[in-house]
Amino acid sequence: MNSPVLQLLVLAGIAIFLILRLRSVLGTREGFEKPQVTAQPAQKRTGPEFEVIEGGPDPDITDYVDADTPSAEALAKMKADDRSFNVQEFVRGARGAYEMILTGFETGELSGIKPFLSEDVYEAFATVVEEREKNGLSVDFKFVGISETKLMDATYDPATKEAEISVRFLSESTSAVYDRGGDLIEGSPTEIKKQRDVWTFGRTMGTGDPNWFLVATGG
Repeated sequence: MNSPVLQLLVLAGIAIFLILRLRSVLGTREGFEKPQVTAQPAQKRTGPEFEVIEGGPDPDITDYVDADTPSAEALAKMKADDRSFNVQEFVRGARGAYEMILTGFETGELSGIKPFLSEDVYEAFATVVEEREKNGLSVDFKFVGISETKLMDATYDPATKEAEISVRFLSESTSAVYDRGGDLIEGSPTEIKKQRDVWTFGRTMGTGDPNWFLVATGG
């Protein structure tokens, strides 16, 4: 056997030995195998766990009236029948309506506030204004502000969907009444006085008309 052939046989034997050695160390794989991932221990949650409780008190209601009262129940039914109704927005709107209506009444400018009054309230206001004009009286009225707003009562009739909410206002203003000749006969143009009123606003829920109307006034 010549030398080149002998060298080839030796190299082939070495190659076969190395292949067998590698298979014994690495093993065999068929197809694609995903790399093994060492499972990590679950991390323990250190923060507090909160439980969500559904059906609890509605803060939009309990911020203004006590829970489990007829007023709270009435407000809840209003909200259920009219999704656009919100107690916080109502109270905010009532404050603005109080200032506008009170100023319109005191100054005798009823045309601007008539759309916000029930027929009975408008007639009562108009009677007072007409009596003033007949006696030649004029009023210098300035609204200073509202220091207190409190929701006093709420009623609701699910059958007719008629809602009424009473609100107490404590306001500050100046008022001076002058006779036909311009002489001051009552009040003061500079002295600020407090005034307490309880007004009741009414509305039919679910009609698409969001406006409330002043249906009753009291002290």
